[in-house]
Amino acid sequence: MNDRVLAVLRENHDKILARLVEFASIPSVSTDPAHAADMTAAAEWVAAELQASGPIAVRTIATEGNPVVYGEWLGAPGKLTVLVYGHYDVQPPDPLEKWESPPFTPTVRDGRVYARGISDDKGPMLIPIKVARAFLKVTGELPINVKFMFEGEEEIGSQHLEGFIEEHKELLAADFVLSADGAMWRINEPSLTVASRGLAGLELTLTAAGKDLHSGRHGGGVANPLHAMASLIASLHDANGRVAVAGFYDRVAELTPAERADIAALPFDESAYLKQVGAPSVFGEAGYSTLERQWTRPTLELNGMWGGYTGPGQKTVTPSEAHAKITCRLVPDQDPAEINELVKRHLEAHVPAGTKLDVRISDHGARPASIAVDHPALKPAASALTTVYGVSPLIVRMGGTVPISELFKRHMNLDTVFFSFSTADEDYHAPNEFFRIHRLHEGLEAWARYWSLLGETRA
Repeated sequence: MNDRVLAVLRENHDKILARLVEFASIPSVSTDPAHAADMTAAAEWVAAELQASGPIAVRTIATEGNPVVYGEWLGAPGKLTVLVYGHYDVQPPDPLEKWESPPFTPTVRDGRVYARGISDDKGPMLIPIKVARAFLKVTGELPINVKFMFEGEEEIGSQHLEGFIEEHKELLAADFVLSADGAMWRINEPSLTVASRGLAGLELTLTAAGKDLHSGRHGGGVANPLHAMASLIASLHDANGRVAVAGFYDRVAELTPAERADIAALPFDESAYLKQVGAPSVFGEAGYSTLERQWTRPTLELNGMWGGYTGPGQKTVTPSEAHAKITCRLVPDQDPAEINELVKRHLEAHVPAGTKLDVRISDHGARPASIAVDHPALKPAASALTTVYGVSPLIVRMGGTVPISELFKRHMNLDTVFFSFSTADEDYHAPNEFFRIHRLHEGLEAWARYWSLLGETRA
């Protein structure tokens, strides 16, 4: 490891933080068409930042949606080639009234930067760009060949990424993918993630009368879609938290005793977890631990349900329709399309009397993914983390979904190493998202050390 590279990174801490603040000020909300210009601005910002890092060949590649920012430095013949992945789009900031400071005015408090997208994924994805700049400034080269690919649609399911990969396989060819997206398990323990769950989703509407009705005049005469929706949603689980959809678990393999023992051996404090999330007790599928349910079991969650009058005071109305959004997290061998169809069939078979059902399948889906725990790219990653934190990283799994890992595996047979310095408690996707400033600095050192260790291995 070149000590001067680390010194340059330390000397530029404040400048790097300032660049992150500028980046996070761009409201690059990919799901909202009103932010189309902001998406363009964010892509231009990333491209400019890459170009300013040194002799990196940078190009912005159009897709049917938001562009991909691509860069490459291939001046290390015989060395590994790594494809660095990140995303510049962010979730909507709503509900705005829950933020203690404006979501796109990054604010530093108590050693943290608060802003939408600061943890997912703008802070983590800026780290490898700055590490590349430090190496190129000090040594004029990188320890390995590096390709950068930053997309702008991760928060809407990477809708055009599959087609982009198919069309650009030669351009993206590498030994493995190194993701700046994802998160470590906890703040007080470094970790490496070796599996993530997949995702399937549906939106449903129940209708009854052709218009809202006076609840006194018509109550008891026609079905109430809100009552019906509550009944329909309740049918999706049994009393013990198990999904009641026929066939939902058919492809789910049980953990081996050794796998269960490995998870049980992790230092997980259930009471501390409950305090963190503000819940009175844990709940879920009977027969499994909390971590097993979060990491290795499929789930079906109601994400939203609405209809009728929700304003202040009362409005005595029987609504004409009710709506709900559902997502399922999937485990190995489950297919999003198949799960969506199974759930749709269950809903159609349980439509309450007096109502009509309409189901829309979401295109925001992904298969589960994993990497072998003995993959050769994980050992140097663990060594880098051990040097930075003084303890060996834990091997953990992810309850969430990162579509790119499965896509790269399926289309290019590339495994993905997650090397993000976000942590799971940083409220990404929620109000008051934050990124710890010390994690920015630790990430810079760890990426530099990791690249140096990879440079000792020939392709």
